[in-house]
Amino acid sequence: MNNYLESVIKQFEYYKLLGEKTFAQISEDDLFWQANEESNSIATIVKHLWGNMLSRWTDFLVTDGEKEWRDREGEFENDIKDAAELKAKWDEGWGVLLNTLRGLTDADLETIVYIRNQGHTVLEAINRQLAHYPYHIGQIVYIGKLRAQQWNSLSIPRGGTQAFNEQKFAQPKQRGDFTDDALKKE
Repeated sequence: MNNYLESVIKQFEYYKLLGEKTFAQISEDDLFWQANEESNSIATIVKHLWGNMLSRWTDFLVTDGEKEWRDREGEFENDIKDAAELKAKWDEGWGVLLNTLRGLTDADLETIVYIRNQGHTVLEAINRQLAHYPYHIGQIVYIGKLRAQQWNSLSIPRGGTQAFNEQKFAQPKQRGDFTDDALKKE
C-alpha cells in the first residue's frame, strides 16, 4: 500500500490534465455543443463531475458520499453560462478531490465510508471514483475530437508507436508511473 495513494493522486491528476488539454483544443462554443437532446455537452459532463466530486469528497471520512444538498438531476441541465464558470466548477471539484486524497494516510485505506448507505473501504471508494471519472473524461475527449478543427493527440499519435517504443526501450528498465512524463511541470 505504500505507493497506492501517491499512485491514485497521479492518475487523477493525469485525467484532469487530459480534460484540460481537450478544453484548450476547442472553441468556447464547442464546450456547450450537444449531439442531440439525450447527449451531454462537455459543460454538462463537467457540471456532473463537479457535483459528484463535491458530494463524494467533502467530509469524506465522516459523512455519506451522497450529500443531501447534492442536486444530481440538476447536474444534467446544460446551464453553465461560459468557459469561466466551467473552469471554476472544474477547478473546485478537482480541488476538493485532490485535497482530500492528499490528506489521507495508508491507515485510512481500510476505514469504512458510505455512499448511499453502502459501505466501502476508503480504498474501494477511491477505486470506484477512479473508474467513474476517467469514463467521463473519455467522453470529454471524444467530444473534443469531434469538434476540434485540428486535434493534437493526447497520447501516442497515429503512426508514432514505433518511434515511441524505440525511445522507451532505449532507456534502462526503471520504476515509474505511466503518468510521469505527462505530469512533468513545464
